[in-house]
Amino acid sequence: MSARRAYCDWNATAPILPDVAEATSRALDLGNPSSVHAEGRAARAAVERARSEVAALVGVDPAQVTFTSGGTEAAAMALLAGHEDDVLLIGAAEHPCVLAGGTYAPDRKLLAPVDSAGRLDVAELLILVGERGLLPTQLRVAVQIANNETGVINPPETFEALRQRGYYVIADAVQGAGRIPLAPYLPHADALFLSAHKMGGPKGIGALIARGDHCGFVHPLIVGGGQEKGLRGGTENVAGIVGFGVAARHAAAQADAMAGVRALRDSFEAGLKQLAPDAVIFADGAGRLPNTSLFAIAGMTAQTALIAFDLDGVAVSSGSACSSGKVGRSHVLKAMGVGPELAACAIRFSLGDRSTETDVARCLTSLERQLGRMQGRRPAA
Repeated sequence: MSARRAYCDWNATAPILPDVAEATSRALDLGNPSSVHAEGRAARAAVERARSEVAALVGVDPAQVTFTSGGTEAAAMALLAGHEDDVLLIGAAEHPCVLAGGTYAPDRKLLAPVDSAGRLDVAELLILVGERGLLPTQLRVAVQIANNETGVINPPETFEALRQRGYYVIADAVQGAGRIPLAPYLPHADALFLSAHKMGGPKGIGALIARGDHCGFVHPLIVGGGQEKGLRGGTENVAGIVGFGVAARHAAAQADAMAGVRALRDSFEAGLKQLAPDAVIFADGAGRLPNTSLFAIAGMTAQTALIAFDLDGVAVSSGSACSSGKVGRSHVLKAMGVGPELAACAIRFSLGDRSTETDVARCLTSLERQLGRMQGRRPAA
């Protein structure tokens, strides 16, 4: 990312770590890890070393890690419909790759409600299950550890409540990895998935982790030569996997850095409130990732504001980064009960361990400039 710009969109992608870039570049010349000669064995060793590093980040056995092309493919693998009686419950604020529901038929997918902060509402979910007369053995529940737009955290107790009832629990750990501890979630998740580029790794590489006796519930999307123990056919992306391992090692060691990131985020929100006392910070009373702030100022539409921020050298977003590149109403805010007019003004500010006070200052300066242009024609919140 350019040093002359303030990059404040880490939830979309984290700037690649220098060590990752170097390791990935070196690994481009490694052989095919399925080959038995020395070059192949060197590549296999690099892949397995990275597998161990990713496993260590989560706290699982390396054998439970399956490499994929990213978080979306890992989610799709976890959401392959099994028995015809299985039902998938999806939190209404989930990432679009989970909301798609994998291969479940429309009548076998149910949206589970969230509360006003965007957290999965377990009580309402149980009512929904009871009304449908569903058995625990039929149910798979997909829920994110942390929301990519608001940063709101579903606490470990939510996962524990689901697991205690015998549900198969699929955890989206993409935004949480490296930002909050994953260990408290591990006993209550049957499968979880990660994406390397959210933690400073390469794009195009992720992992699905299926735990213990539940590995048998995961089926391949891509069949072929039997790579990844038959769960993901095709020659492994050796360079991406190596970079993922380095990024995972970095993420595992950066817990202390998150206190500094939180301080920067809080400094931004304090400045935001000074400039616009009526600004709404979504889910500010709930537990959130230390790096994320989704806010709205009535009358300052995201579509216009994002262009203005960009022209001022500041990269922010309106929420989830998707392939369309469009600015649309957030399904997360809709699920939280936020009205369409305010939702259209939502802007996401997200930081990382290499963010600086200068980044925050540039963002606030741009915001002040925009508010100045709006003076006298901005409605009340």
